[in-house]
Amino acid sequence: MSGAVLLGLDVGTTAVKAAVLDQHLREVGHGRAPTPWRRVPTGAELSADELLAAAIAAAREALAAVGGRPVAGIGVASMAETGVLLDGSGRPAVPSIAWHDSRGEAEAARLAADLGDGFGARVGLPPSSVCTLAKYRWMRDHWPEARRGERWLNVAEWIVLGLGGDPAAELSLASRTGFYDLHARRPWNDALAWADAPPGLMPDAVAAGTAMGRCDGGLEGARDAVLTVGGHDHLAAAVGAGAASEGDVLDSCGTAEAYVQASAPLAEDAVGNAVANGLNVGWHAVEGRQAIVGAVSSGAAFEHTLALLGVRPEDRGPLETAALEIELGGGPPRLSVTGLDQKSQSIAGIDRDASPAAAYHAALDAAGAAGAEIVARMAAIGGPARRVVVVGGWAAGDAARAVKRRHLGELSYLPATFTGAHGAALNAGRAAGALPPEHAAVGQGA
Repeated sequence: MSGAVLLGLDVGTTAVKAAVLDQHLREVGHGRAPTPWRRVPTGAELSADELLAAAIAAAREALAAVGGRPVAGIGVASMAETGVLLDGSGRPAVPSIAWHDSRGEAEAARLAADLGDGFGARVGLPPSSVCTLAKYRWMRDHWPEARRGERWLNVAEWIVLGLGGDPAAELSLASRTGFYDLHARRPWNDALAWADAPPGLMPDAVAAGTAMGRCDGGLEGARDAVLTVGGHDHLAAAVGAGAASEGDVLDSCGTAEAYVQASAPLAEDAVGNAVANGLNVGWHAVEGRQAIVGAVSSGAAFEHTLALLGVRPEDRGPLETAALEIELGGGPPRLSVTGLDQKSQSIAGIDRDASPAAAYHAALDAAGAAGAEIVARMAAIGGPARRVVVVGGWAAGDAARAVKRRHLGELSYLPATFTGAHGAALNAGRAAGALPPEHAAVGQGA
């Protein structure tokens, strides 16, 4: 790989992020473009073509920093559940619905009634409106154009296709759809039949880091780069952070804080227990491993708390300092926060001596307690955590780190970086033959 670079893309809910890695696996270029959602009464949707354009814009910005050096490989990671329904000509048949959009709630209730017994143990997910299967059935029931759809691509798979790659399915994203039998590693016929899906809607899937063709001329300076899907974004971040070995836990502190534990493949009863206890299980972005995933809306809770206090997130430095003094002072928080989302969040214990710092500290404490409870539930399924690696902007403050340490014990932190894009680039190196397989599990945090 001497002289060549690797490009990683992370197509997330808020933005598409791009990172370029040199031959020493250092990030030497970055790009960013907003995810082009259109707001609708139920949430949000987007044009798949506009999303592809945003990914190309972020990639161009990142590659501009490396002055025309050859690109050996391009890896694309992405959010899960949202996807692109293609018609027979390979064009999007309908808009792409956001994973957090409420459409699919009635379909999810029917799914639970029709396939509920054993559904979670089979696919690693609960029957909810977030599930792609419920979203797809909503499309079939409400959009006549959806009946022209012949193929489902997850977001990263769509971007790879748009760059000139093959229309292949990747396992970590496929196992977030509800269409797949987690244990057989192939589409589940009962789920496809329930959704009235046409034959071939969901093909067999390959592991992240599998070569999926080469880049055409749509991205200047990257022609003939090997293309691959780098995996579900949280799992690609675990690869990028060097937290993808069995027993590693990644704590990704974004708007939705995700905890990801790498595990050997679990038996069906263990998967069922995980789902019954509020966790998800899917295949990892590293071949042969699974991921146990739990989440809490801590970032959204922090944003809401700061908004109530009239403080912008980027200006929270003084609150961090004051909250750290409260944390180091010992004793339980004077205030308490319950409901870590904007719909149900409340602050209790406000008295004459309450302060903005105390409210912020209480939000940090509530998130830390929720995270510790998730890690304990994951340990009951996949064994105790070997180590916890923390990434993301909401863990950047000293108070946030101190509170996490109190709840979770010893932690490793990585500086702010495009960790998901970094992991996608490492998997691109595997696909291009520029890196040995073990680099998919090492990343920058080793």
